[in-house]
Amino acid sequence: MMSLLKDVRVAILATNGFEESELIEPKRALEKEGAEVFIISPENDEIKGWKNGNWSDAIKVDARVDQVSATDFDSLVLPGGVINPDLLRRDLASVDFVKSFFQEHKPVAAICHGPQMLIEAEVTNGRTLTSFESIRKDLENSGAKWVDEEVVVDSGLVTSRSPKDLPAFNKKMVEEFREGKHARQTA
Repeated sequence: MMSLLKDVRVAILATNGFEESELIEPKRALEKEGAEVFIISPENDEIKGWKNGNWSDAIKVDARVDQVSATDFDSLVLPGGVINPDLLRRDLASVDFVKSFFQEHKPVAAICHGPQMLIEAEVTNGRTLTSFESIRKDLENSGAKWVDEEVVVDSGLVTSRSPKDLPAFNKKMVEEFREGKHARQTA
């Protein structure tokens, strides 16, 4: 069986408060297809997830965001959770990291509240996407066209609404990451 993502390096940008399933399940799906996946964070050592209204297990951070760049990776995943993107969007290095994937036309996948980082990186204007419904107005105010669908793909940008959409999200994420750079994926 051929690995769809052999030689593909993927960054998952997260910090404390990431929604556990929105990081773990995409990571597993990517690794199953042969991708090399790295947890990138403003934090050192480890970050704690969020599950069912409580803190969950800690996971190891592979590199701090200020020590890497988009040139080190082929694709980016932005998990949600209420806490995670709110902390990340206050970190300039994290915002610049996200924006640089769009400048390099690399595929990006964001789920639930993860698209808040897309707003902060100023890459949503004119894009069609989805998210958790509570950030719909934020996305529309940033120039995005918001739709209520389980997964939306717009020129290399994959978005989904919530953990219940993970099967569709993971499938499209793998597909887009396999395709690689998209000319219309830009900041």
